Order: sequence, then structure tokens, then C-alpha cells
Amino acid sequence: MEPRRMQVSDSIDIAATAQALYSMVSDPTRMGEWSPENLGATVVNPRPDGEAFVGMVFEGTNRRGRARWITRCTVTAADPAERFAFRVHAIGRKAPKINGANASWEYRFEANDSGGTAVTETWFDDRRRWPRVVVEIFDRVVTSGKTFPEFQEKNIARTLQALKSAAEAS
Repeated sequence: MEPRRMQVSDSIDIAATAQALYSMVSDPTRMGEWSPENLGATVVNPRPDGEAFVGMVFEGTNRRGRARWITRCTVTAADPAERFAFRVHAIGRKAPKINGANASWEYRFEANDSGGTAVTETWFDDRRRWPRVVVEIFDRVVTSGKTFPEFQEKNIARTLQALKSAAEAS
């Protein structure tokens, strides 16, 4: 039996500065502009300047087909023009009432040779305590027959392409 894949990453080169891309991605209220699943978010504890910070909490609204759910997330890295990361630690249909490790997301920004920025998006499966059989059944039910790593590969590629289109159009 193969070990479970616990992370998925993809990268894309974008003709924009690392700071501009960081500003886009680190504003969770805008994620719905490029994510195929997220519809946006509400920051629970915003700073007056609106900037992301470690410990910032936001609730994301999500959709997959007819399913809708809310997640509670906490920012774990907010390094302008370098890295933005958050962990998903609560989920629920109308409110994030079920607490537990779910996933973490990370975006890294690195200058590339063409004068733009390479953006890497990574999804980490934080369901380490879930029995493998439960993960396999759950994943196939909620992703229409795939594992979450397979499902997230496509989501990440779509998100990065949409981010590129939005950044290069501005």
C-alpha cells in the first residue's frame, strides 16, 4: 500500500511583482476571484490598515457543486512579497462549528528570470489523525471519486491560472 500523499504543490510564472501578488493573495476577501471553490471570506479580527498578520482569523465561504460550507482559518505566515500561509481548523455547513485539523495552505513568491514572479501554491493535508480508511471513503464521497490530493491538483492549477490572468490584466 502506498503512503498517503499529504501535500500537493504547483507553480506558475506571473508577469507581476512579488509584492503585488502577495497583496492579492493575502487578502482572503478576494480569494473568490480566482479560486474554483472559495467564494471569498470575512476577516474576523482585521487590523486598521487591512494588512494580513500572523494570528489573523477569517471565515471562508466555499462551494463545490451544490454543497456549501464555511471554514475558520488562522494566518500562520504573513511575510510580504515572500510567503502567506494559513491553516483551516474549523468547518461547518452554516458556521464553522466542527473544530479539528483539516488543511493548511501556503503561497510562496519568488523572483524569476523574466522579471516576474514564480508563485507556488501548496495544500497540506492536516488530517493526520484520521484513519486511512475514513480518509479514503470521505475523499471519494466529497470529491466525486477522487482523493483530495488528486482533487487539489486541479484546483491549484485553476487557482494559479486565474491569479495569473487577474494579475496580468491589471
